[in-house]
This record gives sequence, C-alpha cells and structure tokens, in this order.
Amino acid sequence: MASIGIYGSLGRMGQVIAAEMGTMGARLAGGADSRDDPLPVAEAADVLVDFSTPAALTPHLAAARAAGTPIVIGTTGLSGEHHALIDAAAGEIAVLQTGNTSLGVTLLAQLVKEAAARLDAADWDIEIVEMHHRHKVDAPSGTALLLGAAAADGRDVTLAEAGVQDRAGLTGARSEGTIGFASLRGGSVIGDHSVVFAGEGERIELVHRADGRAIFARGAIRAALWLRSQPPGRYAMAEVLGL
Repeated sequence: MASIGIYGSLGRMGQVIAAEMGTMGARLAGGADSRDDPLPVAEAADVLVDFSTPAALTPHLAAARAAGTPIVIGTTGLSGEHHALIDAAAGEIAVLQTGNTSLGVTLLAQLVKEAAARLDAADWDIEIVEMHHRHKVDAPSGTALLLGAAAADGRDVTLAEAGVQDRAGLTGARSEGTIGFASLRGGSVIGDHSVVFAGEGERIELVHRADGRAIFARGAIRAALWLRSQPPGRYAMAEVLGL
C-alpha cells in the first residue's frame, strides 16, 4: 500500500485527503504544517501532497528534493518565482503542480482548450467567472487561471499576453482576443467556475460546480498514486487521465 505524506495537514484539504486515503488503497505516512520540519514526512512517504501556502512551498520542495520523494502541489496563489522553483525541482524528482485536482475540472480544461481553438477570436470573446467562499485569500482562483491558460493555449497565445484581471472604471471597449476574469467571494461556496464564449447573438457556457472538497481530495490521491512511479519531470493532471 502506497504511503502519502501531507503538507498542510491541518488545513481543510489536508484533513479531507487524510480521511479519503483509506478508500483508495493508500495510507497516511504523516503530516506537517507550516511550523513543522517538512523533512521527516518527506523521508517517510512514497509520495507527497502539498495543500499549504505559497510561503511554505520553498521548504517543502527542498525537503522533497532532499528525500527524493515525488510531490503533488495543489497550493494556489503561486508566483513566477515559485514556478521557477518547481521547474528546478522537476529536474530531480517528479512534480505535479495544478490549480485544481478535480477530475471534472481537468476534463473541463480540455474542453475549454478545444472550444478556444475552434472559435475564432475575432468573433468569440472569452470570459471566466469564478466564485468561492469568503475565506479564500487569492483571486482569481488557481482553477480560473488554469482554465484561462487552457483557453490561451487553444488560441496559441499565453495567458500573460491575453489575460485581463483588473477591469474597473472607464476601461474602453473590449480588446479582441483577450480573456477576462471576474472573481466573486461570499458565503460557503466551495468553488463555481464558468467559462463563457460570447459570440454575436449566441453564448456557450462551460460550467463546473464543486459540491464538496472530497472531489479534490480523491483527485489529489489519484494523482499522487500515479506520480510515484513517474521519472523526474513536471507533470499535469491531464496526464493522470491520459488526456
């Protein structure tokens, strides 16, 4: 039975992952939170899952590299510097980083990419709307950015080139080919995401709604079980599903 170590073990996701593990043929190797030394967990586990904070990513990656343990990173709000650290770690260990471990969102991203590739940017505008609970600290959500990146990929551009996150005041007309984001926060919403393709006289909406955190936990565990047998490199959830 594979053993999984959890970084962010006291958080919402860490607790749900620990609860779901036994149903998927895995056992808990141990957990660490931000004040703990991450190395013992990395040494005890076959694979790690990190749902902590961006500030904790650097020591967690260092521990994973030192122990030679693959790691699934589900922490959101990462910067370019964090992604550079992930790329460096992927030269030594298997790393899977994603803004969402849900299998449904993984499939949704593929559908978004396909739609964006087939719907001409001159005729179809893309907007991404997401809503989360009042306690979420980053915006847009990691999932929204993942979906935006999929749309940009479908149009052979980067999200850095096409993404628009700061509309306010007199912004002027919408620029062709941009990908807009809107973030809503309130209540106890676990995660709603809509990708809108708006054309002249018609709209297409691709929607995912999360009704519980167990879907993310099961996806993370599935990803971890897959990742532990992979060679060093950087991976994505789509590869877990063979997409």
